[in-house]
Amino acid sequence: MADMSNGEQGCGSPLELFHSIAAQGELVRDLKARNAAKDEIDSAVKMLLSLKTSYKAATGEDYKVDCPPGDPAPESGEGLDATEADEDFVDPWTVQTSSAKGIDYDKLIVRFGSSKIDKELVNRIERATGQRPHRFLRRGIFFSHRDMHQILDAYENKKPFYLYTGRGPSSEAMHVGHLIPFIFTKWLQDVFNVPLVIQMTDDEKYLWKDLTLDQAYGYAVENAKDIIACGFDINKTFIFSDLDYMGMSPGFYKNVVKIQKHVTFNQVKGIFGFTDSDCIGKISFPAIQAAPSFSNSFPQIFRDRTDVQCLIPCAIDQDPYFRMTRDVAPRIGYPKPALLHSTFFPALQGAQTKMSASDPNSSIFLTDTAKQIKTKVNKHAFSGGRDTVEEHRQFGGNCDVDVSFMYLTFFLEDDDKLEQIRRDYTSGAMLTGELKKELIEVLQPLIAEHQARRKEVTDEIVKEFMTPRKLSYDFQ
Repeated sequence: MADMSNGEQGCGSPLELFHSIAAQGELVRDLKARNAAKDEIDSAVKMLLSLKTSYKAATGEDYKVDCPPGDPAPESGEGLDATEADEDFVDPWTVQTSSAKGIDYDKLIVRFGSSKIDKELVNRIERATGQRPHRFLRRGIFFSHRDMHQILDAYENKKPFYLYTGRGPSSEAMHVGHLIPFIFTKWLQDVFNVPLVIQMTDDEKYLWKDLTLDQAYGYAVENAKDIIACGFDINKTFIFSDLDYMGMSPGFYKNVVKIQKHVTFNQVKGIFGFTDSDCIGKISFPAIQAAPSFSNSFPQIFRDRTDVQCLIPCAIDQDPYFRMTRDVAPRIGYPKPALLHSTFFPALQGAQTKMSASDPNSSIFLTDTAKQIKTKVNKHAFSGGRDTVEEHRQFGGNCDVDVSFMYLTFFLEDDDKLEQIRRDYTSGAMLTGELKKELIEVLQPLIAEHQARRKEVTDEIVKEFMTPRKLSYDFQ
């Protein structure tokens, strides 16, 4: 580690720094592979970011893999901005940024090669559905897409498509951030009137976490209750556990094997950062998350049709799985899935920290009481306010870093009221305590209503949602 701290202070030569970054990157991947403690991984990622900063200071250029200092950059289809975004670290397991505003999503779009959801696309969705766009679209919470125009072309031409999203059930406790893709998927199901499949990746959690198979499956069933409580239509929705469904669905397993045949070990190492010390279950898992993107994985719903396109609403950290899927699809004769990506839901402590189900104060959980919600927001929600009331009145607060305001953008439906709060807080007319009170008044009924709906979800209802069956659509 001694060499590393040299590098961190910028004393190492550019070449030494270059090799330190490569070694530190390998260490980060290895720690993840070994399921090391979160603190250990976080501190290794911090060191990696710090080394990259020192490298840029020393060379005037961003660190590029396989391009030691002094060498011309290899050709890259990603454009120059691609590596600048390396200050933000995003993969399916880790999301890290040094900015209090959170991840720079415009840079992420460039790096991932997706397209921005612009005003024109939001207007087109409104015209196609005849419904006002969801607040997540109006406010840029779902901000990026792949091939959404194709989905709208299909819809306008009366051609079917279906929705696919999922959840990795790592614990019984779900927090409000976990609801974001489901709230939006529910809206999409309602306005487009299409079938929906929801994958519970209990197999993934067994492979990545210290859980037994029974625990992982148990969490899948418990999480399914929270998902059902979002209001999904039982006649249009199939929820499945991988551990359960894979063994009873030849169509699903055949697609998994087809995908596995067309992705090399080198490719998954490049996409997911797997190392030689990862168990083979992890290495083959991406094919299981990819398979629901193809309609004949669900013959009970789509018969043997292979041409029904899929639309996947998910957080952008899941995109690597579906970049792989989109690469494979044409080679096995299937349409590429389309995607809608959401931003990350910030932890109470601020947008540069990630929420953790193991830290009860990092978010608002779906099991929290009204009193717990009030205490958490008042005590832990990171504030963009000033140090004193006088300063706050004079200079105003900063909505870009204030977590209470960020949470309101997710959950307050009224655009005009949100804009009024933004103006009042920025001008100093509204104090931090008053802003937090607004958020508490939105969250308490939201969580209470969710809890009441979840109470109604019996084991029988869960079983019905999770039974492979025909939905209320006729596919010939």
